[in-house]
Amino acid sequence: MQPHNRYCCATRFSCSATVFHGSVEGMNNDLRHPIGKFVRPATLTQQEREEAIQNIAQLPKQLRAAVAGLSESQLDTPYRDGGWTVRQTIHHVADSHMQATARVRLALTEDWPAITPYKENVWAELEDARTLPVDVSLQLVDSLHTRWVTLLRSLDESGWSKRGYKHPESGNQTIEQVAALYSWHGRHHTAHITSLRERMGW
Repeated sequence: MQPHNRYCCATRFSCSATVFHGSVEGMNNDLRHPIGKFVRPATLTQQEREEAIQNIAQLPKQLRAAVAGLSESQLDTPYRDGGWTVRQTIHHVADSHMQATARVRLALTEDWPAITPYKENVWAELEDARTLPVDVSLQLVDSLHTRWVTLLRSLDESGWSKRGYKHPESGNQTIEQVAALYSWHGRHHTAHITSLRERMGW
């Protein structure tokens, strides 16, 4: 298995027609992108910002529901051929969203800082991501998102649209674009798990 086959997230923003917020209109039969690929919006309306916050706020509960009742062997089942296991997927969400919240905090306290990407496919192969109980990361995501949502709700117009960071691959990203991305990202990985359960009859 080549490492790039497990690189499941969108790091470059291209793509197909899908909405980033709460609808399921993008659902399809692509096992890698079950809700469609992320399309980075130029700006968000106030309603879209609120939808993004709601999706981020609801993710901890949705992740718990997605893995509820799964056995250890089921947690160690890849969501697709060549993909991460359910366990790795849960731990990846925690890793990714820790990075995201730290970047948002940098963006709010520095002048368009340059951020350093991490090798998510390599992180997913580390011992903790392959073996720890999923509840370790579910608890982390729960606490993390409580703080993240509180921070996002505190932003004024300047915070949403004028603050951001520089990504070496995808360029400048405002905080509202980051919120849109992670609104999609959580649903993206939740759908990996729920679609696997549906296919397997779990």
